[in-house]
Amino acid sequence: MIVPTSNTQQPTDYLKRYYGYDRFRPMQEAIIQSILSGRDTVVLMPTGGGKSVCFQIPALMLPGLTVVVSPLIALMKDQVGALHMNGIQAAFYNSTQTSKEQRGIETDCISGKLKLLYVSPEKLLTESFFQFLSLVNLSLFAIDEAHCISSWGHDFRPEYTQLHVLKEQFPTVPTIALTATADKLTRQDIATRLGMNDPAIFVDSFNRKNLSLQVLPGQNRIQQIIRLLQQKPDTSGIIYCLSRKSTESLAAKLQEKGFSAAFYHAKMDPEDRSKTQEAFLRDDVRIMCATIAFGMGIDKSNVRWVIHYNMPKNIESFYQEIGRAGRDGAAAQTVLFYSFADVATYKDMLAENNPANLGLQLAKLERMQQYADAHTCRRQILLSYFSEELPDPCGNCDVCRDPRVTFDGTVLAQKALSAIIRTGERVPMNLLIDILRGSRSQQVLQGGYDQIKTYGAGRDIRFEDWRSYIHQLINIGVIEIAYEQHYALRRGILADQVLYKGRKIDLVRPDDAPKPVVEKSRAKTETQRDDLFERLRVLRKQLADEQNVPAYVIFTDTTLEDMARQRPTTPDALRNVSGVGERKQQLFGKRFLEEIVGYVRGRVEAGQKPKGSTQLITLDLYNNGLTVEEIAAERQLTTGSVAGHLVQLAKSGYDIDLISLIDPFERREIEKAIAAVGMEEGRLKPVFDYLEGRYDYGKLTLVAGLL
Repeated sequence: MIVPTSNTQQPTDYLKRYYGYDRFRPMQEAIIQSILSGRDTVVLMPTGGGKSVCFQIPALMLPGLTVVVSPLIALMKDQVGALHMNGIQAAFYNSTQTSKEQRGIETDCISGKLKLLYVSPEKLLTESFFQFLSLVNLSLFAIDEAHCISSWGHDFRPEYTQLHVLKEQFPTVPTIALTATADKLTRQDIATRLGMNDPAIFVDSFNRKNLSLQVLPGQNRIQQIIRLLQQKPDTSGIIYCLSRKSTESLAAKLQEKGFSAAFYHAKMDPEDRSKTQEAFLRDDVRIMCATIAFGMGIDKSNVRWVIHYNMPKNIESFYQEIGRAGRDGAAAQTVLFYSFADVATYKDMLAENNPANLGLQLAKLERMQQYADAHTCRRQILLSYFSEELPDPCGNCDVCRDPRVTFDGTVLAQKALSAIIRTGERVPMNLLIDILRGSRSQQVLQGGYDQIKTYGAGRDIRFEDWRSYIHQLINIGVIEIAYEQHYALRRGILADQVLYKGRKIDLVRPDDAPKPVVEKSRAKTETQRDDLFERLRVLRKQLADEQNVPAYVIFTDTTLEDMARQRPTTPDALRNVSGVGERKQQLFGKRFLEEIVGYVRGRVEAGQKPKGSTQLITLDLYNNGLTVEEIAAERQLTTGSVAGHLVQLAKSGYDIDLISLIDPFERREIEKAIAAVGMEEGRLKPVFDYLEGRYDYGKLTLVAGLL
């Protein structure tokens, strides 16, 4: 473990040392300063925005113990494992441990060995735990997933409501509450229920620019999902389904197609559920078909896509679930399949359960439906829900990339509704279209549908276009599908308004509507991933398995991308890669450098000159026994350049005997010259002139390097 330094250092020093980053993300440093000043703090920051750093760095800087309240026991082990990998002393405390293990943790907390302790609210609120806390020097309480405290929130948990006792029992210990999703009502409720004193409230932008947003029509979902997955081989993603049965059947179908898929839901055996989650976190399973039981606090940074097989019941849930993609900041794709049937299912469920806040839940469902139906920038709609304005369309959603052109489709809607009513609301979609187009098919004639008034009323519209219009009318609630009556079409909730009350309906022409084909990511949002990145990813998985941790805990995808781009071949150069902190440099630096050096050498042998190769070519020639002059002749370089390579290699830890490369007498004379004229900004020309050109720049460089 790295021993925390004195708090005379700045937060940025800790960021670089433990996390390997040079700069904070927006708002992080201000939040940290708020906590260090002892003020209660509420933080709303999107998933993947870096909430954990906001309390982990104060935990390192403050003298006592930070207690982190987390709702999911299953994730504490991984969270603590990631902290250990960064050289931070932490532990989790929950019911999976023996009493002996818990006593050991208590001893470490009391003695000051630990900086962070993760605990569930159930464990925290026991009398014995409060007695233990009274013996500890406490610096901070961090309440993660704080929206669980509010009955207005989308994931209310009754045990969270008792957390106000922390402020009552320990009034001088500051509290930070963190959440990724909370509307204004929930934000106010969090501070009130925790008993906070004049809290500082930080609301970061909810705009996750790296996530592309797309809504697709709900037919042929499985075929569309398979197309998406074929475009994204060897990537991790989550498919959210409404029912447990759907997760199992979808996972089975994907497995049949050769995909690495598993399912996850609340009714699984707890041990199987834990193993499945672990396999996904460790990249042993790539695709997770899951209900919403899977997800809160999932800290897997390299999820490249999230698909919603069914529409979520509110925007908070949708935002939190898509937020599990692209937590490393790299481009990620989100796809929502939408049909009006999903809305009807939720309404039936609500009517059956009749919750106390039925009106609120229906209103939130309606906002979610408006998002899915939208023909304007989806990100603007999403952000406006969280009281954030996006002045211009985002350019990274399906509507922005393919703007919709609407027209007044009221007459078309009326024709379709008239045909539905005149057929007794008994015919499915294809037969209804045949009737509208005036077909002489056997089904039309046998049913006598050629005799109704609307027969042939839409003969000027193509069959496929009618299908598109009817799907849109279903999605906006003008028409419904009677699943229990062999998929017959019937009047929807807006039907009477369209037929009798002058309700106008806007439709999108089929050429402008979203196509039921998963699109490829645009070139400008694609991350640069070459064969070196893939080699580094394989190495990362190997190291993760050796360390028994998820792969992203070793390094994130964005760190591997930066490594593949910079191609460092020395320890000094590796330190410049974003996300390589001191502890990870110690643990893994040598293995990653060996992989990069091997890759660069292979490219050199193939006749290429990749970045980072020039010093390695010099090193190989040196190891073969050539002198500086011989290497310069072989490579057609100056002796000064070759000597510079060797000095840099020696500084970076390679076994270069610089002393043996220069005659002792020559070295002393050059050292005297350097002492006489100095070396301003490393310039050697004054030394060269002082010695009247008796020694070349290679020898001057070697002596300067030794000095």
